Amino acid sequence: MPDKETDVEALIEARWSAVMARDHLADGRFVYAVRTTGIFCRPGCPSRRPARRNVCFFETAQAALAAGFRSCLRCRPLDALENPVDDSVARACRLIEASEAPPSLDELAAAVGLSPGYLHRRFKAGMGMTPKAYGAALKIRRLASALSSGVKVSDAIYAAGYAASSRAYEAAAGGLGMAPSVYRRGGEGESIRYAVAACSLGWLAVAATGRGVVAIELSDDADALREALGRRFPKARLVEASTALARWLDAVVAHIEAPGALLDLPLDVRGTAFQLRVWRELQAIPAGTTISYATLARRLGRPKAVRAVAGACAANPLAVVIPCHRVVAADGKLRGYRWGLTRKARLLAREAGEDETDEEEDDLVQILRLPAPPRP
Repeated sequence: MPDKETDVEALIEARWSAVMARDHLADGRFVYAVRTTGIFCRPGCPSRRPARRNVCFFETAQAALAAGFRSCLRCRPLDALENPVDDSVARACRLIEASEAPPSLDELAAAVGLSPGYLHRRFKAGMGMTPKAYGAALKIRRLASALSSGVKVSDAIYAAGYAASSRAYEAAAGGLGMAPSVYRRGGEGESIRYAVAACSLGWLAVAATGRGVVAIELSDDADALREALGRRFPKARLVEASTALARWLDAVVAHIEAPGALLDLPLDVRGTAFQLRVWRELQAIPAGTTISYATLARRLGRPKAVRAVAGACAANPLAVVIPCHRVVAADGKLRGYRWGLTRKARLLAREAGEDETDEEEDDLVQILRLPAPPRP
C-alpha cells in the first residue's frame, strides 16, 4: 500500500503531465503558478511551458490568488470557477490520478460516497467520458511523458501502469499514433508520405503514414506546406509521393470543389482524448449547416468548455475532412479558422449551394496570389 507521500508525488506528477500536454480536460480541477512570473494558469494554457522547478500547484484559483499570484490574461483561470465538474467527480479524478492502477468503479463510488451507477452518470456528464476512459487516457499520458524523458520503453510501459507490453502497444496505436519505441524517438524512423496539388483554395497537401491520412493542410504557397509538414514531423522521414497518394489527393480536391463528393479515407488521427471527441463530433455536422462553439460544447456534455472546444478546433490536423469550418461564433460570424477566414467563407458558401460571383473570384485570386482563371 503506497504511503501518503507517494500518493502526493503521484498526484503532482499527474498534474505536471497535464500541464505539459496542455490538457483541457484538467481545466477547472487545479491551477498551476509560476514563481518567476507571479502568474497562475489553467493546465490547458497555450502559453510557453515553464520550467518545472518554478511551478507550484493549487487546488483552486482562489488559493492561488490568496498566495499572491495573478490570473493569466491568456487562459483566464478565474473563469474555471464556472467549471461544471462537481466535488464528487473532482475527488474521483484525483483518486484515479494518484493510483498506479485505475480503481474500479465500485472502489471510486465507495471513496466518494455515491452509488456506482450514479457516480458513473455524474462523471460522464462532468468530464465527457467514463471513469474507465479517463483512467486509460491518463495511462497514455504517463506513457508519453515517460517516453519523452528518454527512459527505456519497457520501463516507461510499466511506469505508466500497464501490466503487459502488449496492452501498451495496443493502446499506443490509438493514443500516441505510433509504437512506443517510435514515439520515444520523436517519430524518428517513421516514414510519412505526402503529396501537394493546386486547388481553387490555393495549394493542398495530404500526408499519410502506413495507417492512413495524418495531415491535410491548405496554404497559398506550396513550399510553405512542405515546411509546415517538416515542423509537425521534425524527426520523421518525409517522402514526396504524388503517385502513391494520387487517389487520396484527388478525393480531397474533389470534395473541396464539390462538397457533396464522398470522402472515404483511412485516417491516422492523433490527439488528446478530448480533441478526438471534438473531432468526431465535427464529422457528424452535415454539409451545408453550421453550429456554434457553445452548441458543440453542449453536444459533448461540457457546456462550459467553449474555449477548450475552440482550442480543439484550432488543433484540427485534417482540413475539410474534419470540418471545423462548420463551427462559427454565437452571433454567426466567422472566426478562428487556422487556414484563413476567406477559405472558411468559400467552403461554407459552396456547401450552402451559393453562387460565387466574378468579383468574389477576383478577390480570392488576389488573396491567394494565384493566376486568375480564364474568362469564358
